[in-house]
Amino acid sequence: MTGHPIIKSPKSFLLYLLFWILIVILYLNLIVLDREIDINTVVLDVIIFNILLLGLGIGFWFTAKFLSIENHKIFRIISNHLIEGIILISLWLVLGYFIISNLVDDKELYSNFFFATLKFRAALGIFTYFLLTAFYYIVIYYTGFQERRIKETELKNLVTEAELRSLKFQINPHFIFNSLNSMSALTEIDPKKAKQMIIKLAEFLRYTLATNDRQIVSLNEELKNIRLYLEIEKIRFEDKFEYVEEVDEHCVKVQIPSMILQPLFENAIKHAVYETLDTVILNLSCAKQDSFLKIVIQNNFEGESHKKGTGLGLNNIQERLRLIYQQDNLMAVKKEENIFRVTIYIPLENNS
Repeated sequence: MTGHPIIKSPKSFLLYLLFWILIVILYLNLIVLDREIDINTVVLDVIIFNILLLGLGIGFWFTAKFLSIENHKIFRIISNHLIEGIILISLWLVLGYFIISNLVDDKELYSNFFFATLKFRAALGIFTYFLLTAFYYIVIYYTGFQERRIKETELKNLVTEAELRSLKFQINPHFIFNSLNSMSALTEIDPKKAKQMIIKLAEFLRYTLATNDRQIVSLNEELKNIRLYLEIEKIRFEDKFEYVEEVDEHCVKVQIPSMILQPLFENAIKHAVYETLDTVILNLSCAKQDSFLKIVIQNNFEGESHKKGTGLGLNNIQERLRLIYQQDNLMAVKKEENIFRVTIYIPLENNS
């Protein structure tokens, strides 16, 4: 931490001001009131001693900062502050007496007044020292706590971002490897289709690179990417699957995690289209439901095809949703009557 905490925080400054109002009131009641001394000397005494104490009080912070609670034993802190308090308050009394005694006309009268109130002045000075030092410790601790919390939040965000990137990069290679294998096979069987696949794959990779640093994109952008992906797979599988899209026009501008839908279509191609001779219907529907955007991807499948695989893609999707939206219930997977269905819920709170 750099700089005096009173300067850094308006709230601390206000508390500091109230503190000194309290000290002046105590000073007037303990030392000045009910004393036989002229008003000019009273005003001079109050001004000089309180200005001096205020100046010394600002410096108390440096000792509180140096003798931090985290780095020193409590006995050493108390003993050091006790010694410093006695020295500084003694200096305050001597300096104040010297200044005022040289400004007043009746030095003897003021001297009698000063020594008659000396014990009250010393007690008030020690009280002020320890109370103000305690105040500084509270301010320093609170300021440090706030700074640590901000740093922890920043670190947590960085860790979350790193985890999201890792999950995202685990998804991308699967499709690329599959596409390269398909192109390799088509090169000998049908070079023209292999060329088409290369062109489509280049477009797909351009999109991937363009959104590489973006965790969030519009649904419209994501759907364009899905269509491009399916066009690539269509070259490979031809009429083995059909794609049906039912999207409410009010949903297309909603922001969703980028590349969140592709693994679902990859699973459908791998575990349904690839495993059957019949035509597979890939269906995507999207509509707003309460405070969520509800996206449903489903396909028909045969027998045991969807029991294969490690589930890495589905786990990655669920983990990304949890990290981004801090909710654990944003994805549901259901298998019934040879229909495999995945439902994703995107919170609309932060979407415009």
